[in-house]
Amino acid sequence: MEKVILASNNMGKIKEFREILKDMDIELVSMKEAGIDVDIEEYGRTFSENALIKARTISEMTGCVTLADDSGLEVDWLNKEPGVHSARFMGHDTPYEIKNQAIIDKLKGVIGSDRSARFVAVVAIAFPEGDEFAFRGTMEGIIGDKPLGENGFGYDPIFFLPEYQKSSAELSADEKNSISHRGKALKKVKEVFPILMKMR
Repeated sequence: MEKVILASNNMGKIKEFREILKDMDIELVSMKEAGIDVDIEEYGRTFSENALIKARTISEMTGCVTLADDSGLEVDWLNKEPGVHSARFMGHDTPYEIKNQAIIDKLKGVIGSDRSARFVAVVAIAFPEGDEFAFRGTMEGIIGDKPLGENGFGYDPIFFLPEYQKSSAELSADEKNSISHRGKALKKVKEVFPILMKMR
């Protein structure tokens, strides 16, 4: 079984990766579990650049195949902010309850399709031999007028999916993983990973 490091210590993200990739023949370990304590500077201007920076850094440090993702929320009315700064929006340590309410407040008086938004995830794979790949997934929705739901994490409570009449935080784990931005990107990873492993 191939040991693969996930370049993250975000417990919500780690849980989603493990659930979606559970039928793959890999041992997925977090940075903490691998004994890695490093703060990676995400200086990229796109989700792809940041995901590749994280995957490359940890793969070079460990000599292991590494997965990383960079993901965030794009709100069209706010010129696609917070975008790549989603985790750092209003400060890294600011609770998401405050971040979520700030976005709702910024959209006061904005109605209907003008509240359009999407979650974006790019999952990168870095191999110690130097090969790198990135896969993108998106989930379209609108910003709700209040937080709803207890599931998920981050911006999930304010991301409303009209076709489900639920926020992302009201979906079950299975529902979310089947339609989410991260789920879509990881589906692409699952399709190509065995091929990439054979090519090494």
